[in-house]
Amino acid sequence: MELRGLRYFVTVAEELHFGRAAERLHIVQPAVSQQVARLERELGTRLLDRSSRHVRLTPAGHRVLAAAREALAAAERVHAAVDAPATRVRIGTAPGLTGRLELGLRRLQECSPDLEIQLFDLPVPERLAAVGDGRLDLAVARGEPVGPGLVVHRAWDEQLSAVVSDRNPLARRSSVRLSTLAGSGPFRPPCRDTDPPWHAALAGIVAPAGARVGRPVGVGEAVVAEMGADRTGWTLLPAGWAAASGASRVREIPLDPPVTVTGSVVAPSSTTAACLAAVVDAFRDADLTGLASA
Repeated sequence: MELRGLRYFVTVAEELHFGRAAERLHIVQPAVSQQVARLERELGTRLLDRSSRHVRLTPAGHRVLAAAREALAAAERVHAAVDAPATRVRIGTAPGLTGRLELGLRRLQECSPDLEIQLFDLPVPERLAAVGDGRLDLAVARGEPVGPGLVVHRAWDEQLSAVVSDRNPLARRSSVRLSTLAGSGPFRPPCRDTDPPWHAALAGIVAPAGARVGRPVGVGEAVVAEMGADRTGWTLLPAGWAAASGASRVREIPLDPPVTVTGSVVAPSSTTAACLAAVVDAFRDADLTGLASA
């Protein structure tokens, strides 16, 4: 089956007239008729009802029309990929990952010096949806996201710290155990709807300690501000995040023993294995000394 036959059939179906279809295609009418007839023979069914007064799609013609349009669109995408190789990658980012992003982007551009990188700061649900529907080429996220049309690979581990108000009785400690935090006051979780994978990751960490769960905190810098106003509650944030915010009303306390959270690269399920491996390797664990952490 040739794409030419599908193209001629689609044009006739849109014009419902062989003469007008031939004009659009800049060929003679008999050539259009021959190609459509050949397509019908290959499919073993009549696609068009013809008479001297009208041309109409048969039920089979309506079904084939939709499939033919999809096939032609796919062929155009293939030609576009050959004619204009991709030199741009669109990445959905997460707050507090400047150092990780700088490292990953530097590695990607070392492999492909002409690569143009665009960063998009979107809420996690929108970030994942944008990867799934093709608006983004990949995304980074804390935790292990799930979603239709996505492939998720663990790329790094990020150390966590406890964050409390400077008025919290634990604020002067040099380190703290999760069990101690659990007995001191309510754990302030991230909002489930705003960041499902981050919420799930922290819930899995604090639940075994028997922590009492309090009111959710906001997102981004709002988390630090809220914790500064909470005398008894506590939350967990990536190490260095609260300190980098410059907030004066909170204290960041290392956990003993250390606790980490997974960082993931998220890509469309159509991404080739080689491409995905290169991206995951770019964001993989490495020494981030000298790179910003917020």
